[in-house]
Amino acid sequence: MSRGPLMIIGGAEDKLRGRAILKAFVAAAGGPDARIAVIPTASSLGPEIVEVYDALFRREGAGEVVAVRPESREAAGDPELVRRLDEATGVFMTGGNQLKLSATVCGTPVGDAIVAAHERGAVVAGTSAGASIQSSHMVAFGGPGSTPKQRMTQVAAGLGLLDASVIDQHFDQRNRYGRLLMITAQSPQLLGIGVDEDTAAIVETEPGDPEAAEAGEGVEAVEGRQVLRVLGKGAVTIFDPSRIVTNAYEAKRSATILASGVVLHVLPQGSAFDLTSRTLVPRETRVSAEDAAELAEAGNDLRKMARDIAADDVSPTTLRRRKARAARRTETRPAEQSSAEQRSEQA
Repeated sequence: MSRGPLMIIGGAEDKLRGRAILKAFVAAAGGPDARIAVIPTASSLGPEIVEVYDALFRREGAGEVVAVRPESREAAGDPELVRRLDEATGVFMTGGNQLKLSATVCGTPVGDAIVAAHERGAVVAGTSAGASIQSSHMVAFGGPGSTPKQRMTQVAAGLGLLDASVIDQHFDQRNRYGRLLMITAQSPQLLGIGVDEDTAAIVETEPGDPEAAEAGEGVEAVEGRQVLRVLGKGAVTIFDPSRIVTNAYEAKRSATILASGVVLHVLPQGSAFDLTSRTLVPRETRVSAEDAAELAEAGNDLRKMARDIAADDVSPTTLRRRKARAARRTETRPAEQSSAEQRSEQA
């Protein structure tokens, strides 16, 4: 069974107008057949946060919405909460304090159930704090700024739904470039992913070929590649530090960190990025029906112009007569050849 999609939302998703991101989540969870588990552990709000998302998801056609809210690691072992996650077709983690969320659910039966839901094909989404926890490493806390500086942020373990990565949210709105650069400079094996508000990075795993392992092919062929697609009003920013040159290992406290050679990708809505090969996926060229009709008409005009040029200024009427005579000659030639062959045989 293939893994379900991940929806990594940068926070402040539209809840009033188009609700494009929330619509996409409910649709991926099964629409009227969706059973959605809301995890509001990161939020400081009470039951009202679940009520808000319950109303939003049901408005988009979800069949069932339940709450899974452990407030301690002990509560995260409750079999009833695990059962709700085991039956869910969609899991949604709200915003709030990501360190609280990580400390409460990671490494517990509830955390394991979230991972299992993803593995069996359920869609797992999270906004703000619920976005950060999906990566293998998570920004625990830290200050803003566009320049990476030593110790400007701290990292904690995430759920690891997206491997070898670190996710930050409210990215452009809260100027979090520096702290994501700091983390990737210190850990160049990680892909840094910054998601703007009202924007989602949707990660899907394409089917692989288990038999490819016997042929000695790569991990991408065996397990399938992961592709990130962007939905929303902002952008997803990716830092690829694979070839970084940095002094992060020796920079003193609060010193500016050298970060040279980092590959930057800024991806607006409609963009796609291959996380496995760390390359941009070329955009598909789409032509609307109206544009297609205009192109067809232009093609007809060009073909007519070519015929006129070939006719050497002969009038269209004369040209049509010439073409008709040529067609008749072509039709009569086989008959004339057949008659000639018959006469030859008789002789």
